[in-house]
Amino acid sequence: MNKPIQIRMGGYGPPTTGFSKSLKFIGSTLQAEFGPRVAIEYVWNIMDRGYKAEDILTLVENGEMTLGYQSSSYLTDRVPELGFVDLPFLFVNNNQARAAMDGALGQHLAAKTEERINYRILGWFENGFRHISNRLRPVHLPADLKAMKIRVLPSEIQRRTFELLGAVAMRMDLTEAIAMIKAGTLDAQENPLANTVTYGVHKFHKFHTLTSHFYISRPIFLHRPSFEAWPDDLKRAMQAAVTQAVAFQRQLAVEEHEQSRQAIEQAGCEIVELNAKEHAAFVEAVTPLLADARTMYGEAMFGMVPKI
Repeated sequence: MNKPIQIRMGGYGPPTTGFSKSLKFIGSTLQAEFGPRVAIEYVWNIMDRGYKAEDILTLVENGEMTLGYQSSSYLTDRVPELGFVDLPFLFVNNNQARAAMDGALGQHLAAKTEERINYRILGWFENGFRHISNRLRPVHLPADLKAMKIRVLPSEIQRRTFELLGAVAMRMDLTEAIAMIKAGTLDAQENPLANTVTYGVHKFHKFHTLTSHFYISRPIFLHRPSFEAWPDDLKRAMQAAVTQAVAFQRQLAVEEHEQSRQAIEQAGCEIVELNAKEHAAFVEAVTPLLADARTMYGEAMFGMVPKI
């Protein structure tokens, strides 16, 4: 009897998150179809094993893990085109963003990533719209961010966005950011509400503003040589399982947003919902970046964003 094909999947959150549940969905689907032909292993949170969150990228690229996910922003230095989906206020709502990532834009970005990195990208989890939390004061306008030290993902687009908003943008890995938030040496961060709660940030940040400034996806990437060595039926099954898991994860993300908002409120935090005028002030502040992006990325990529 042939040895089972080893499939090691991992991420950087506890098993209770929608991302971990979606990895389990993929593994269970394959296990049900292939039985002893596959051996599935999960590493829910690589940070529990002494890694940084960003190390999932290298672990999969080197083949130490078979499949992982990570916010696309972490890859922008190597794949500049991914900076396009870091642009502020690019998407209006989930439906538009999902259609873009499931359509021509997502296909284009996957191809550009695979040109440069030893991955096979099979889909895009939803990290969703991001919001600002901080320990200092309520934020209603960009002026309220003045001189505030905020952690951003390792993306120059994100760094410039928050510089235009008046903050002191600090690129860093999640692991470092969590430590600084707990120590009180980092004033602010930006994340979907679910991430803010998962990593316990709401225990240290009283003020939360629903800015929806970025919509970030997490590519689901596999170690390409491993994937390409599989029999065709397993490759097809993995693609089908990932497609189903994406839909599953996105529904969980909607539920997690509401549950996380309740957890933030129950912790005694303040949540600011921007009115139309306040939202417009944020959009106006980043206009120079959006204008430059037309030259930086070209009109073709903007054409890949579905119209509302």
